[in-house]
Amino acid sequence: MTERGKPLVIITRKLPEAVEARMAELFTVRLNADDRPMTQAELVAAVREADVLVPTVTDRIDRGVIEQAGEKLKLIANYGNGIDNIDIAAAHAKGLHVTNTPNVLNEDTADMTMALILATPRRLVEGANRLREAEVWEGWSPRWMLGRRIWGKKLGIVGMGRIGTAVARRAKAFGLEIHYHNRRRVDPQTEAALEANYWQSLDQMLARMDIISVNCPSTPATFHLLSARRLALVQPHAFIVNTSRGEVIDEKAMVTLIEEERLAGAGLDVFEEQPSGNRKLMRLAAAGKVVLLPHMGSATIEGRIDMGEKVIINIRTLMDGHRPPDRILPTRV
Repeated sequence: MTERGKPLVIITRKLPEAVEARMAELFTVRLNADDRPMTQAELVAAVREADVLVPTVTDRIDRGVIEQAGEKLKLIANYGNGIDNIDIAAAHAKGLHVTNTPNVLNEDTADMTMALILATPRRLVEGANRLREAEVWEGWSPRWMLGRRIWGKKLGIVGMGRIGTAVARRAKAFGLEIHYHNRRRVDPQTEAALEANYWQSLDQMLARMDIISVNCPSTPATFHLLSARRLALVQPHAFIVNTSRGEVIDEKAMVTLIEEERLAGAGLDVFEEQPSGNRKLMRLAAAGKVVLLPHMGSATIEGRIDMGEKVIINIRTLMDGHRPPDRILPTRV
């Protein structure tokens, strides 16, 4: 604790002004005014000094960082829903609490997923770029910029959690036929309302879909869940949309299939190689084969503020001697 009895909270990236202002009222806060990603050495220095570290999904809080934490550190309050950037087992072994910000970005991410489901088959980005880049537009013609209709097509959702369900609600309104694969079947009421078809076999579902939306979390079990073998099952006219985590898809295998026209295209908000990106993907985007977004699925003002409020609640709850509501425990093997 600081002299004023307030915990020292070190924030690794620049947060919305309203969030930073509220934190400054409640805690002794060290901000990142430059919004420059912290190095591993800077992260180590932060955990040695702070009572609370507030990292984001771009900060790698691995065992090497956690083992050097000082005695004051009590909480790693992740500013983000995903926790694959933190070694949860190492933190737990060190006696540290870890929290995240769940259930505030479901609708925002589902909106972006639906946008990619529309944009990719209908070639929206390619069309906008053609108009912007052309010196003279020659006008409409019957065979120009032909895309694919989505009404009546089969959408396969990989991961029917809160975000996947929100995607399904939107997609049903656009006339898509809803299919899904999940570790567990959703409740009968939800399934009936969405007229959703459950597939126990991911392989069988992938082979029959027109559009595939990846909405499962990133875990060791979902790394390359859409492997080269599984991607080869997908029909050549199908599209893949991913707003989850890049590691869920074998990106190199997917790129090869698109290059060889064994897959129609993809809409991606996340990549295996972030932030640099796969150069082949960039070339495919330039050729109009894929739609790429810079990890902005949850980028709304409202969502970012809601995330900050979650972080604040978790910090205050722990400092008041109670269990944080969004505490994360190690996964049992």
